[in-house]
Amino acid sequence: MMIRKTLPLLYSSLRPSVRLPHARPPKAARSLAGCSSQNPVPVVRVTRRHKTRVAQGISPRAVLIVNKLRTKPVVDAISTLLKYVHENYPEVQVYHEDRPDIPEGVKTWHPGPDAEPIDLVITLGGDGTILHASSLFKTGAVPPVLSFSMGTLGFLLPFHIDDYTKAIDSAFEGRITVLHRMRLSCSFQDPGGERIDTQCDDWQVMNEIALHRGSSPHLNTIDVFVDGQHLTEAVSDGLIVSTPTGSTAYSLSAGGPIVHPSLSAIVLTPICPRSLSFRPLVFPSSSAITLRISERSRASAGLSMDGQVSHVLKPGEAVTVRASLYPIPCINRSSISEPADMLEGEGAGPGKEDDWVRDINNLLQYNATFRSKALTRHLRP
Repeated sequence: MMIRKTLPLLYSSLRPSVRLPHARPPKAARSLAGCSSQNPVPVVRVTRRHKTRVAQGISPRAVLIVNKLRTKPVVDAISTLLKYVHENYPEVQVYHEDRPDIPEGVKTWHPGPDAEPIDLVITLGGDGTILHASSLFKTGAVPPVLSFSMGTLGFLLPFHIDDYTKAIDSAFEGRITVLHRMRLSCSFQDPGGERIDTQCDDWQVMNEIALHRGSSPHLNTIDVFVDGQHLTEAVSDGLIVSTPTGSTAYSLSAGGPIVHPSLSAIVLTPICPRSLSFRPLVFPSSSAITLRISERSRASAGLSMDGQVSHVLKPGEAVTVRASLYPIPCINRSSISEPADMLEGEGAGPGKEDDWVRDINNLLQYNATFRSKALTRHLRP
């Protein structure tokens, strides 16, 4: 299905915590055009998660800042960013989650069904900061996310904080592309198959859902079902069900495959299985993966979502994992590059270069050789 050139979010089924985006006129026309919120962009229902060119902008009226622990570099970066937004976009209201270190000049924002509508999320930190931003919207859609790297790895972080002016202007004026990163949701069942109500029911997770033996010295015995059909009995330290985004996280450390984030897929990866023939599997996103703790299992299984311990499953209980209806729209780095920024004959034009390909080479050192640094320096001309 062809996607029209508008912001491709699932705004046709949003919860109240996210506002419908509107077209934003260029800076030179703002004083004459009046309030852009009177000309809403047509709603588009998205069935595929891939990069789509934004033609008219997201016109944020409310921005949420999510940041890591406020060290001095983070404090300085927030101060600079807030000053720029207040001076250049005075009509935009800036929010921050309720924390003791909330910066000055922002309003407090509380997640939940009665939360203030948010149009754009700006994160400052590492990959964990984006996971935390995702957790603030556990039960519904997520606004577009503009991420600045101030952490250690930064695999999910397209922009360096030094590029904040170009990134913010591009996002506000529509010169961006968005990658919809798939999320997972889960539900729990008791031994009789009846639904169990828990505080983490229907949570949306960005990386993975991990079922593990926790502090028990015994292996877990877990029955795996795919769309109701029994797949295997897994005897292992646990199982990981991850998104393509999460395929480069815990799943990768456990021997899982690397999956491009634009694909709609679910990855099942065993953690230290007893059988050497138990290999990772990739399923279509339409699949429902059920993990049931066997009655013969010698231990309960802990369940964590994006690294947060959330529930314990006893023998006979199960968790069913599905693709969420609410992906995370992440703004790409390559989409804001100007033609003048590209060296002649090198790279690709704006919106065409794949951030992911660049990152697995630069950050993960994909297929890097084992030649020693000393030898490399010696052979260098």
